[in-house]
Amino acid sequence: MTTTTQKFSFADYLVYDDGTGTRYELVEGELSPMSLGTGRHGAISEFLNDQFRAAIKAAELPWTSKDMRIGVRSPRGGRWDTSRIPDVTVLPIARWEAMADREAVIDLSEPPPLLVVEVVSESTKSADYRAKYSEYSVLEIPEYWIVDPLDAKVTICQLNEGRYDEAAFTGESIIQSPTFPALKLTVAQVLAAQ
Repeated sequence: MTTTTQKFSFADYLVYDDGTGTRYELVEGELSPMSLGTGRHGAISEFLNDQFRAAIKAAELPWTSKDMRIGVRSPRGGRWDTSRIPDVTVLPIARWEAMADREAVIDLSEPPPLLVVEVVSESTKSADYRAKYSEYSVLEIPEYWIVDPLDAKVTICQLNEGRYDEAAFTGESIIQSPTFPALKLTVAQVLAAQ
């Protein structure tokens, strides 16, 4: 017996609503339900979003930070579309305002966000370290944070000539962010978020 999975175009994905309130990423044309994540996962995302917002305000930058509100369409390369929803996205305010009357998804023809964060969980570990890593570099997102509470580390991926250079931080190490050089957070602080 053969089972087929319904494939969605990007346009169909943008208007899809199954009435359950479930949020989906689109991966090669297939809907991938986003798990709620643990309380720790949510606390880390919220903490980083708050820290980025404070840093943006302190530096008087024309940016904003949003948690799980912005999709990023990916040029994954297959026949079917992919669109991710990072845990935290930093982008210019003008880009956010441009999405006021449409789906909050950054399309391939638009400038990429400045920074995205993915918080690793058991169910997302492979995608966060492999698929999203590759997709975000092809999208030319300048900085990608992989916050991994499972391995107690934060990896900062900085775009350099189309590929990410990585720096991993653990424990009381201060995370070195090219986008937020004045931010003085340790990995321990991030992982202890409540």
